[in-house]
Amino acid sequence: MRIGFYTSTFNDRPLEEVVEFAASAGFDAIEIDVGGHIKTPERVRAAVALARDHNLFVSSITYFGNQLDSDRGKRSELRARTEDFAEAIGEAGVPIFVIFSGRDDNADDEANYDGFAEFANRLISKTAASGLIFAIENWPGPKDNFIGTTPKGWEELFKRIPDRRFGLEFDPSHLIRIGIDPYAAMDAVRDRIAILHAKDTAIDAATQQAVGYHGKGWWQYKLPGKGLLDWPRFLRQARTNGFNGTLSIEHEDAAYGWPGKDLEARKEGERLGLAYLRNVLNKL
Repeated sequence: MRIGFYTSTFNDRPLEEVVEFAASAGFDAIEIDVGGHIKTPERVRAAVALARDHNLFVSSITYFGNQLDSDRGKRSELRARTEDFAEAIGEAGVPIFVIFSGRDDNADDEANYDGFAEFANRLISKTAASGLIFAIENWPGPKDNFIGTTPKGWEELFKRIPDRRFGLEFDPSHLIRIGIDPYAAMDAVRDRIAILHAKDTAIDAATQQAVGYHGKGWWQYKLPGKGLLDWPRFLRQARTNGFNGTLSIEHEDAAYGWPGKDLEARKEGERLGLAYLRNVLNKL
């Protein structure tokens, strides 16, 4: 498995600086954030070339947005932009394009799943020549209601999107905080995992007891190895399931400068995540 990181942690820094850090720190790969480091489809090729010039594998490019936005104008604009990025990413030879499902709060579940599947199937069809893989991250969204972010949601999506060029950027941290067993969840979708997000979650049981699941402050995202996930078990399971792709660290650990605080602390967090994951993989 390659180890990389998602560049959103450094969205306040130019991509040139980010890839130089990634290369010097010993990372194998990088997952580039559109909003922070690419901006337009016309800049995809140059961004990818920059990373490759530093001997970094571009594991994926990630484009944030609610593909089911209830505002039809915003939805249409985002989807058109997504199609343009998909074409550019495929032409650049990047294997995976990560997007987010979202939700239309004015529609029921069935309409949301049907609507997203229709768009995803269109993306797959339009990029047949490049073979680009599309993945959604299982982040539940700001209201914890994005579709396709739980085992039941994946089942609904995959029956509507049968092509294996559509899958998941599987992030165990989100599952932990919403009460889903990440090990059982991973086994159930083993053939649909395109990339793994390396992020952990810590839970403060005393605060959870005081405020309940709907309260605040009882859970925190953490770097790999600093939360509840058993990473040796998780990565051994992934390997047994046939996964040999990229582990992309998504650093959102407030103890190490996130979000957008001390730059050296953020870099140290990335280095610690890399060292931890390398050690785990070397012992499997």
